[in-house]
Amino acid sequence: MLFRLATIILLAFASLPATAGTIVTASAAAKAAAAGDTTIVDVRSPREWRQTGVARGAATVTIHNPDGINAFVREMTKAVGGDKTRPIALICAASVRSARAARILAANGFKNIQNVSEGMLGRPDAGPGWLKRDLPVSPP
Repeated sequence: MLFRLATIILLAFASLPATAGTIVTASAAAKAAAAGDTTIVDVRSPREWRQTGVARGAATVTIHNPDGINAFVREMTKAVGGDKTRPIALICAASVRSARAARILAANGFKNIQNVSEGMLGRPDAGPGWLKRDLPVSPP
């Protein structure tokens, strides 16, 4: 009976989405970036950057790199000046790609990762998003 219960618990946890790093709101990420405590990195596509702009001061490193995930990791490493312990806050449209990027980066040695849970466009379960919060944007 105990073995069966342990198996059920393990299977339940295995079905949960994997996360890496911590969750942060758009407002908190903006405040940390303005204080110089973190670097925001927008992982959306170049087309999306042009459509909405990017968070002011954000680096732009697309997870859609045509050369694959290894190229994405190389570009992220460049964006943090080679320092994989440097605090970063990843943002995308609604936190799906940034969560995936966080998992990829954690698996590749990045240590200080935050995920902007509401993204640029917002999510009903996470918040209105960078744009609706009227946080500063810049052209890509």
